[in-house]
Amino acid sequence: QEQLVQSGGGLVQAGGSLRLSCTGPRDIFSMSGMGWFRQAPGKEREFVAAITKRSDNTLYSDSVKGRFTISRDNAKSTVYLQMNNLKPEDAAVYYCAAAPFNNNLDWDREYDYWGQGTQVTVSS
Repeated sequence: QEQLVQSGGGLVQAGGSLRLSCTGPRDIFSMSGMGWFRQAPGKEREFVAAITKRSDNTLYSDSVKGRFTISRDNAKSTVYLQMNNLKPEDAAVYYCAAAPFNNNLDWDREYDYWGQGTQVTVSS
């Protein structure tokens, strides 16, 4: 059930930066948590980052901590993922998602709505 629309992504050299955006209907975006996940070919979907409704808490996977930043603009119903110092292992299809609660935001089962996915490719 895709009601979130993603933009951004593309091809970047290792060490470069990209910003992903995700927007959706206000009634969906007003749900509590927003998160980003990614899935590389042949691998399971994995958690990347999450942010609570009022941006009072953020959560990151160890693999992206210090390089990626999640933020949200509730007035624009948009969540962002700023990705810096990208590595070849960051290459994947990235998905944004909306969850009804602020708990367990690193668990994809907590999310009810998903974006269409956007490809991020990092060349070495």
